[in-house]
Amino acid sequence: MGFEKVIVVDGRGHLIGRLASVIAKQLLNGQRVVVVRCELLNVSGSFYRNKLKYFAFLRKRMNSNPSHGPYHFRAPSKILWRTIRGMIPHKTQRGMEALNRLKVFEGIPAPYDKTKRMVIPSALRVLRLKPGRRYASVGRISREVGWKYGDVVEKLEAKRKEKSAAYFQAKKKLNA
Repeated sequence: MGFEKVIVVDGRGHLIGRLASVIAKQLLNGQRVVVVRCELLNVSGSFYRNKLKYFAFLRKRMNSNPSHGPYHFRAPSKILWRTIRGMIPHKTQRGMEALNRLKVFEGIPAPYDKTKRMVIPSALRVLRLKPGRRYASVGRISREVGWKYGDVVEKLEAKRKEKSAAYFQAKKKLNA
């Protein structure tokens, strides 16, 4: 990826770890990155196995005072954010600045719905996972472990897609 003002990445169909590593490197190089549609990210391995792994993660907490951490984010965007944070030296000034250059969203919110969205071929599930291998959606895992806003995001996405389709039809009519 070349250096641009902001790179908007569409998370749909990407493997979370591979996507996170590419984004982490870009952030450390000074690139601003926005990731949209985090609920459609994928994880290799069956849904059940990934759900068990997340429940094992939920059991890890501070014995004397659980509010001291570790914090278990349920939202897909925060899960991606934490994955990227693990690949960045986030306790140093350089790492903090890199993390501040990252934005993550479920769905595609207002300013980014009209911008060009990139994909990262080295992180795409269809290119990296052998056909027939199992995979799970981060959005589905999140719903199972307590994320409450899946329906809201779906409704907003349906509305956005309707608007986008109408715009595309008008554009097609104009060019014809």
